[in-house]
Amino acid sequence: MSSEVLEKLYNSYRPYYSLKISGKDDADVASPFCAEAEFKSHTEKYVLVKSAKIADIDSNEYVYFYDAQEVFSIEKVKELANLAWITGLSKVKPAYGHRNSDITLIIICPVLADEAKKTARKINFYKSYKFGIYGWSRFRLCIYEETSRKCFANRFADDIKKLFL
Repeated sequence: MSSEVLEKLYNSYRPYYSLKISGKDDADVASPFCAEAEFKSHTEKYVLVKSAKIADIDSNEYVYFYDAQEVFSIEKVKELANLAWITGLSKVKPAYGHRNSDITLIIICPVLADEAKKTARKINFYKSYKFGIYGWSRFRLCIYEETSRKCFANRFADDIKKLFL
């Protein structure tokens, strides 16, 4: 079942993100994640001619996928969240024009412990660079429980729930 869910996720991310799946095409995916996806967007604003540039805007997202085969506890959720946050922050290059770099963790598990369901909503990481002048990073977490077919997400990841419907 989890392989079907993961394939559906991969297909939804593939058109817009550069997707690396562990074990395919010699992809270098950070351990213990089964896949990574990266999205980079660059926008320029200018007045009348391109030489009169007002702003460069860079927006990024780094997504990590984890396929659990066991009952998932709150300790494991916190551990993976910290690992995804640290791994994602290592890729962020804050500079003038950097707007945001979101780091997303999507976990697929057969059963999620009750305390983990409540805590998933509360897990929150945020970092601003130079008081927001160089942008910010925020953490998004979405956990899909296969047995109940329900998603548990923090407030930044509520839109990811739509992928599982």
